[in-house]
Amino acid sequence: MKVKKVLIISYYWPPSAGAGVQRWLKFSKYLRDFGWEPIIYTPENPEYPETDISLAADIPESVQVVKRRIWEPYQLYKLFSGRKQSEKVQAGFLSENKKPGMAERAATWLRGNLFIPDARRHWIKPSVRYLTSWLKENQIDAMVSTGPPHSMHMIALGLKERLGIPWLADFRDPWTQIDFYHHLMLTRRADARHKHMEAKVLTHADRVVTVSPGCAKGLKEICSRNIEVITNGFDPDDVADIPDFRYEAFSITHLGSMNADRNPTILWQALEKLSKQDRFFRDKLKLRFIGKTDISVFESLTYYGLEQFVENLSYLPHNDAIKEAGKSAVLLLALNNTPNVTGIAPGKMYEYLALKRPILCIGPDHGDAARIIRETESGVTVGFKDMDKLLKTMNMWASQFTNKTLTSSNLLVDRYSRPELTKDMAAVLNSMVKGR
Repeated sequence: MKVKKVLIISYYWPPSAGAGVQRWLKFSKYLRDFGWEPIIYTPENPEYPETDISLAADIPESVQVVKRRIWEPYQLYKLFSGRKQSEKVQAGFLSENKKPGMAERAATWLRGNLFIPDARRHWIKPSVRYLTSWLKENQIDAMVSTGPPHSMHMIALGLKERLGIPWLADFRDPWTQIDFYHHLMLTRRADARHKHMEAKVLTHADRVVTVSPGCAKGLKEICSRNIEVITNGFDPDDVADIPDFRYEAFSITHLGSMNADRNPTILWQALEKLSKQDRFFRDKLKLRFIGKTDISVFESLTYYGLEQFVENLSYLPHNDAIKEAGKSAVLLLALNNTPNVTGIAPGKMYEYLALKRPILCIGPDHGDAARIIRETESGVTVGFKDMDKLLKTMNMWASQFTNKTLTSSNLLVDRYSRPELTKDMAAVLNSMVKGR
């Protein structure tokens, strides 16, 4: 079988940490098993919110990684917003230390309206020029752009227009339909530019892939074309050594970042009530946060008198974070309380499935995340205002914890393994180059 080559244009690559790097790091890890050799194009000096050197273990042996320097406006952004130059800029308007002030809001306006589609826009033209030259001496069969940041799609668009290379555009998150788009405070002109770029990417790419049916529906409304769904997933290697759950604490753990839109105040209200009424919750409850958590979440926990139950582990290397999450009685999946919530199926959910601990999803019971949780019998989804169901669920799990029977069925989860999903992605790549 002839091995085909695919150029993957990605801002995030180890040592980048967080959700943004996982999808194509894992695809790259397994693509060789399906006849594709990955080649990575990524910045040499990026501004990552966090780093995780342990992820280098997933990079395929001897894979080619092409790096070029990038200029980003974050030093100016930090100066204008009053941040320290050493401070990391978090994605999704997450703030750990203070609520945004006037200077921060002004800086956000400048960032949203001057740097379109995003802060990596100044890497587009240099990358198109460089890769046009590089591709004359390095043959590939296809290319992939993965965003956000959506500047990666604009690089691929430039190459497509110049060289006609088969192109798959992968939307890990929406563009103009993303939950924080309204926070950008865009002018009409800026909004129109975003939508023009987005439509151009969606109509010029040979294939468009995204992570959930809801996201696919939103993109299809923009471009009236087929949008393929290949979800995020879990790597069996990451959960191979998870120990059995020990019934020591009724721990509810959230893995990954939690911004203000994900703050599940209904849960804090329920736990305040239960901790006052029931000695089990007073003695056994623990609330664990592994990852970057917005200051508003901890303010809510203090407001509801739950600070004594909180354990904030902040950021941990990915493998350590998975092991810590595996110790939990319950895994919390707090969805964004935003208009696009039905299409949100966070990457952490699939790792939750692999850990085989009950999932408490706070979000709509008709959304993509709820459907997967229901089909796999891996937990319970509670609406943003359904206090009765939440209290009933908490009491049920408390009883099962006491009887040491707290578990979940987790049916059919293998379909969400990274090797299976890579097989699907390879099939899409094959369909683009068939007959070439």
